[in-house]
Amino acid sequence: MMWNTLIGVIDPIAFQLGPLKVRWYGVIIAAGIFIAIWMSINEAEKRGLKEDDIVDLALWIIPFGFIGARLYYVLFEIGYYLQHPMEIFAIWEGGIAIYGGLIAGALTLVWFCRKRKIPIWLLLDIITPHVLLAQAIGRWGNFINQEAHGTEVSRRVLESLFLPEFIINQMNIKGTYYHPTFLYESLWSLTGVILLLILRNREKLFRRGEVTLAYVMWYSLGRAFIEGMRTDSLYIPGTPIRISQLLSFVLFIGAAAVMYYRRNYVYPPVPLYSEGIEPERRFEEKLRKHNNKK
Repeated sequence: MMWNTLIGVIDPIAFQLGPLKVRWYGVIIAAGIFIAIWMSINEAEKRGLKEDDIVDLALWIIPFGFIGARLYYVLFEIGYYLQHPMEIFAIWEGGIAIYGGLIAGALTLVWFCRKRKIPIWLLLDIITPHVLLAQAIGRWGNFINQEAHGTEVSRRVLESLFLPEFIINQMNIKGTYYHPTFLYESLWSLTGVILLLILRNREKLFRRGEVTLAYVMWYSLGRAFIEGMRTDSLYIPGTPIRISQLLSFVLFIGAAAVMYYRRNYVYPPVPLYSEGIEPERRFEEKLRKHNNKK
């Protein structure tokens, strides 16, 4: 890791191969994705799915997720990018929106599941805690780029939070210190990962889809508060309304309503997450035996 010895700021370039500069931003995001895929493969096999299902899904969802994340950001900053069109493709400089990536990824997953005939909610439950972990890791890419930070604060405030010196130094941007909102969101997401992984393994606790809905509620709740501290929020044009806060509110209420409805009004009851894909297999076996009797 290279350091600017004058102010202790981390160099955003991890290493260089000839003319190619590899940035920490990309390395960190790639690491988060790799860990999420590896953990999802292990969980998928426990629930009756195949390793290829996760690998093939990743090959589709990663590029479309990045496209969605960048497109979401560009659309709400369209005035700037119309004047600087070539910067639309400079994703390595930052400027991606997690919600855009999640929306594009979810749509890709729905298409993939229908093509493979995999239960959508089951596959979502398998991957969402690991996606949240990837989000927690990815926020450190924002840290390296000195972006997605909060409002101005004094050094004393940062020291009162018992932050390591390297974080305090990195939050010194052109002589001004800022709230490390990247850290707040990373820690919030990591806490959610731990809770989801512990609770997901408890028998007869989560019904299929509820791991995902819990993920949506947890992330939305934290993001709504943390977004209010940031200085780079995307706004609904002509209003003081932060898009991510509004979307967080809608997603939290929507996920809670869906969970309540599925728990109380869906019959027969939604299968338990711990059953994996077995309910479908049992149904197919009954259908096969029924057809054989004809």
